[in-house]
Parts: sequence; C-alpha cells; structure tokens
Amino acid sequence: MTHAAYTITLAEIARHLGVAFSGDGDLPIRGLATLKDAKPDQVAFLANRAYLKDLATTQAGAVLLHPEHGKNCPVPRLEIDNPYLGYAKLSQLFDPLAAQDTPGIHPSAVVADDVTLGSGVSIQANAVIASGAVLEDRVVVGPGSVVGADSHLGEGTRLHANVTVCHGVVVGKRVILHSGCVIGGDGFGFAHDGTGWHKIAQLGGVILGDDVEVGSCSSIDRGALGDTVIGRDVKIDSQVQIAHNVQIGDHSALAGCVGIAGSTKVGKHCMLGGGVGLSGHLTLCDGVQVTGMSLVTNSIHAPGVYSSGTGAMQNQQWRKNAVRFKQLDEIAKRLSRLEKRSRPE
Repeated sequence: MTHAAYTITLAEIARHLGVAFSGDGDLPIRGLATLKDAKPDQVAFLANRAYLKDLATTQAGAVLLHPEHGKNCPVPRLEIDNPYLGYAKLSQLFDPLAAQDTPGIHPSAVVADDVTLGSGVSIQANAVIASGAVLEDRVVVGPGSVVGADSHLGEGTRLHANVTVCHGVVVGKRVILHSGCVIGGDGFGFAHDGTGWHKIAQLGGVILGDDVEVGSCSSIDRGALGDTVIGRDVKIDSQVQIAHNVQIGDHSALAGCVGIAGSTKVGKHCMLGGGVGLSGHLTLCDGVQVTGMSLVTNSIHAPGVYSSGTGAMQNQQWRKNAVRFKQLDEIAKRLSRLEKRSRPE
C-alpha cells in the first residue's frame, strides 16, 4: 500500500518502532509492500518463514525482519523480535484514511442543535447526529452514518460509512466501527401468550470499551434491562451477532460469523474462531480458545483450547460415520456389559 501524500525516512521509521536499522537513514519511504512486490521506496516485512525464499530477490528499500534473518537480507534492514507486530504499527503511518479526514460538518449532514462536539470532529455527507449526542475530539462520522440520541463517542473514534449507533450507546476512545454494523439495536426479546408474541422493550444500552473494533455488518444488541458490555481492546470480525446483555472481557477476539446468545459472559483474552456459537446464560473463563464452527452449550471454567464437530471428509465416509454416531449409545452399553462379564469374581 502506498499513500502518495506521505513520505518518511528510514531513520524515522526506526525511531517510530524503537529498533536498530542498517543502511541510509535518509532513504525516503512512501509505503509498504510484500517482499515479492516491494519497490525501492517501500518497506517489506518477513514474518513467515514460508516467504524466506523471496528475501534474496526483494527490491524493497528496506525489510522489517527478525535478527536471525538479518545476515541474509540483501537490502537495508530493520531488526525486530516480532516483525508482524512491527508491520502492524508501521502500517498505521501509511493509512490513507487519516489524510481524508477534514474537520467540520458537511452541508448535507443533519446535526441536532444540542449536540456536543469536541475539536477536530469530522461529520461527513448525509450523516445524522441526534439530540443529546456527545462526540469527543477527533471523532469521525462517515457518510450516511447515524448516531442516536444521547449516545457518546469517545476521542478518536471512527465510524465508517453507513454505521448505525442507536440511542443511549456509550463508545470508548479510538473505537473503529466498520460499514453496516449496528450497535444498540433491539435484543431478541418476546413473550408468548400461547397464540402469539409480545415484544419486550429493550431498556438497557451498549457499552464499548476503548480500542474496540467491530467489523462490517456485525450487530451488538442493547440490553433488555442492564447493558451489553464489550471490554477494552476487543476485536470483533464481520458478520458477528452479539445478543442482549452479553459481556465480553478485555482483549478477546471473535472471528467472522460468531454468534453469542443472550446473557453469556466471555472472559478476558478469549479467542472464538469463525462460526463459533455460544448458547445463552453461559460463562467462559479467561483464556479460553474455541476452534472454528464449534458449538458451546455448557460453561467453560478452565482455560485452554476447546473444539466440537468434525472436519469435512468425503461424503461416503461421512455417511458411514453418521450411521456409527447414532449407534454409539448402544455400543457403549454393550461395551459396559462386556467389561462387567470379564471382571474376576
């Protein structure tokens, strides 16, 4: 990626990352690229040994890599113990979005008279900011996004295009909400009278901690009475459904298509793989990892890696295994009877 309006020297990059470097410190760097595609004004990185073959022929201006590979680097280098983390930090310097943010209110935006705006706020085309909302310094509200009444967006938060933050939602600092996500929609709450459904008004809110990121088309429902709470530094992928009154602890990560039913509590530093489902009213302790496409129906009280389901296989083999699965209970009973018979008197 190259952001043409931004240039930084190799020495400045090294200072930004706090690492040593070799080569010309005044070398201008205008972007990032892979080892294979990088040009002399770009930095590449080596974080996976599978790409070590590309190091010898790279045309990059410099390479970010682990010290163990430094001697094999044919171009200037920046040595760091965690090259992928270094790449993540460096990528932020070349993010073109920052250059596009112009403080002010677009003429087509609709902003209520009693909204509180901090300094450097950018409200873009066709955005709507409802009564009583508070936008702290350097908040960006993208085109077509809506901020509901009495909601609060923390300093440096960014709403991409067409984001909906409903009424009474509290969003922390430096939060990123991607296009199409809905924060604070009604939770799924209905009472049945024997013939039909009666809606339960969702009276709670949503609280997002600092440095949360929510992917496109994800939904975080407001609480029925108390709040749905997402902790600090939680990363939520696209097309994730988080139901009312769910709590997610700090630094957890949820991959795409995760679904969490109401009132479930997920601890800190948890990782849920793609397509994981959590039933309602469960508790997952800190440090739990659940692998993709697993269904969790009971609380988990010990940290570790958990899985359910089976991986894909040829249909013929799957059909045989499906039949055997139905026979497991009878097989277990027969085995138990055999064990009893074989025990000495």
